[in-house]
Amino acid sequence: MAGAAVGSWLAVSAIGGDQVNPESGFGMAGPLVAVCASWLAVQRAHRAAPERVMAVMIVWFALKFMFFGAYVAVMLRLMSLRPVPFVTAFVSYFIALYAMQAFFLRRLTTTVE
Repeated sequence: MAGAAVGSWLAVSAIGGDQVNPESGFGMAGPLVAVCASWLAVQRAHRAAPERVMAVMIVWFALKFMFFGAYVAVMLRLMSLRPVPFVTAFVSYFIALYAMQAFFLRRLTTTVE
């Protein structure tokens, strides 16, 4: 996930230059950190006790809800990032990274017969 996100950000940065930076980097960073942290927690819970995965996901949902609210506020208010490129990158990475996480979760919980 991290490699795909950073690689796509490098491509976007190379193409868009100053028109998309630094907003695209910050738009990627928040969702990437949240997805990686929650995925590590899910993997760890699955290894220890697979029946606890749902409880871990619910806790992380609440944590990410608070994190994203604070993150967007800090980026737009305190960092004074341009809203359109930041929100475009944030939403794009949010959707793409959570789609990847859903795919990984399916692979993690699907048994091979």
